[in-house]
Amino acid sequence: MASHHGRYSRSFCLFEKITAMKKNVLFGVLMCGILPLWAASPYVSRVFEFVPAPGQFVNLLPAYDSADNAEAMLAKVNDCLVGKANGTVLTLGAWGGYVVVGFDHTIANVADAYDFQINGNAFSNNTEPGVVMVSVDENGNGLPDDTWYELAGSEFGKSTTLTNYEVTYYRPSVEKEAATGNITDYIRWKDNRDSTGFVAKNTFHTQSYFPQWIAADSLVFKGTRLPNNGVKSSTGSYTQLTSFAFGYADNAPNNSEGAQFKIEWAVDDLGQAVQLAGIDFVKIYTGVLQDNGWTGECSTEVSGVVDLHTPTALPDYQTSSVLIYTAGQQLTVENSFDEPIQIFTISGVCVAQSPAVKQASFQIATPGFYLVKIGNAVQKVMMRW
Repeated sequence: MASHHGRYSRSFCLFEKITAMKKNVLFGVLMCGILPLWAASPYVSRVFEFVPAPGQFVNLLPAYDSADNAEAMLAKVNDCLVGKANGTVLTLGAWGGYVVVGFDHTIANVADAYDFQINGNAFSNNTEPGVVMVSVDENGNGLPDDTWYELAGSEFGKSTTLTNYEVTYYRPSVEKEAATGNITDYIRWKDNRDSTGFVAKNTFHTQSYFPQWIAADSLVFKGTRLPNNGVKSSTGSYTQLTSFAFGYADNAPNNSEGAQFKIEWAVDDLGQAVQLAGIDFVKIYTGVLQDNGWTGECSTEVSGVVDLHTPTALPDYQTSSVLIYTAGQQLTVENSFDEPIQIFTISGVCVAQSPAVKQASFQIATPGFYLVKIGNAVQKVMMRW
């Protein structure tokens, strides 16, 4: 991923020049020229982590080769998602399996609007909901190593939803790996609530369900466990996987509102709402721990993540210019168009704002990273003195 100095937010191209001035005051100039250097992609620019839990499509989506290590598999997952609205489907396996993605810009939190979409392969009565988390690049290093916030979907806070949940999956024996057919006691799991169970093997997928590029004998996942969503069909021959109301990946068809998400749903570890001006990373993990009989375990699938505020084609106002000056504690924004300007801390606290204007100056009390929001565009700025 490009560093924060090279990010492009919505219609703003950007570069930064830092020049030392008298008394060691740093003066930063961030500007957009008449010709854009590059355009922000609305799609994933990098997959940082891919750790599926055991499942019937693991080692198939994407396909594992005996020569593949973790780096090779991560490259395959990048091929699935990077630069694509709806790329090749990848599986996250049973509960807890996850993927972490990032973008070449900050996705803005736009009031009363959906901010991004997650594509999967859900359809009516066949949904495998995944929990969605978001993060801000607080330290500016371009890596998802900062605080994560869960998006509070419709099941948040219900007695049937388990928080601080943990599951350990154990690598199966050589004999069970080699066996085919329906193996109900295939991959054993144990949670932190004194419950145990198995990820079963079925006759349709006979490969190993344990991720083969991971050498460990067990895998541990932590997070929120959603309630089971399986309902037996009227004939009892299969399990219908019903949708939750909102807020989960692979929980609704891609062409529906149910596949879209709002950053304003974010909550912290204590379940308290947080205000984020924008996000840089998204984590998705399978949220349901459920065996569905002959159709296999619930396993969230992902085929793309899309910023809903970044256009796929450059708009007419692409040639507009933006200047952001920092000198000491003063931050000045100049814009070709009248746009509301807001200054946020990385944690989402608005410390200054102006109505729709072409220029505004703000006094910043504390050094550090800030998010400058100009209309629906967001740019990160370092304030130093």
